[in-house]
Amino acid sequence: MTEGNFVDYIKVYASSGKGGRGSAHLHREKYITKGGPDGGDGGRGGHVIIRGDKNMWTLFHLKFKRHFRAEHGGDGSSSRSTGHDGDDVIIPVPLGTIIRDADTDEILHEVIEDGKEIILLEGGKGGRGNWHFKSSTNQTPRYAQPGIDGLEGWYRIELKVLADVGLVGFPNAGKSTLLSVITAAKPKIADYAFTTLKPNLGIVEYRNHQSFVMADIPGIIEGAAEGKGLGHHFLRHIERNAALLFLIPADSEDIKKEYEILLNELRKHNPELLDKDRLLAISKSDMLDDELREEIKQDLPKGIETLFISSVAQQGLMELKDKLWQMLN
Repeated sequence: MTEGNFVDYIKVYASSGKGGRGSAHLHREKYITKGGPDGGDGGRGGHVIIRGDKNMWTLFHLKFKRHFRAEHGGDGSSSRSTGHDGDDVIIPVPLGTIIRDADTDEILHEVIEDGKEIILLEGGKGGRGNWHFKSSTNQTPRYAQPGIDGLEGWYRIELKVLADVGLVGFPNAGKSTLLSVITAAKPKIADYAFTTLKPNLGIVEYRNHQSFVMADIPGIIEGAAEGKGLGHHFLRHIERNAALLFLIPADSEDIKKEYEILLNELRKHNPELLDKDRLLAISKSDMLDDELREEIKQDLPKGIETLFISSVAQQGLMELKDKLWQMLN
């Protein structure tokens, strides 16, 4: 998945179909001059349906098609013939997608199951034909119901990436490098800040053919929850992660302070993020000798398990996988 093809926010207009009109037909044929009412019912208007698809990772397919209109129901006809139901419109979305009302910002639906269909807008019901209204006092009703109008509105579709482990760290902490080493993902890696502009996903292969999914989001900086940097656009993706892996480089001036800043940004975005299991990895540890490593250990954050790793030298990666697997299971 390239950065340009990753779309995690889209606004669409959707309208369901109108129900067909009921028929006010009166039966007429040779030798039967007064056959009575036989108007059929109108057909149902088409629904607008959201369907989860586990094979999709982005909302890119909605980028150039933002209007969805279901078909109207057919009108009823003679001989009590019911009009055809309007064709439904199905909008496939990745798992982890949230549907919001664009006007009220209310969350309407969450899509987390593959193949599950959610009716976003119901089609209008078809009107009843005149034969429904026949009675002893009104044996020839010459009226029928019109179809009920469909529904319409603007909706925001947001993707929150479904991943087992989310990488949290400042720009250039080594998140993309770690992802490229322990998964088959090929994120952009460079020696300047914000090389990651969109979330990247990778599958981590573990022992006995087991695996878990790891997600890398753009680096978070202080003030991200208020809109600084790029990370604030993607903090919502962390909400879907089962565990969080904090990554701080060994050459950081103050590891404890960086960790507290990252934790505070998560707290300001959504306090529930602090309830997730957390692990701290000190990246780029191949540049440390034993003396420096012991010195760093004396001033590490309390209350979180810490590992020393090096993606380039591939040091401590198996131990990291073991710890993450224990947290997930």
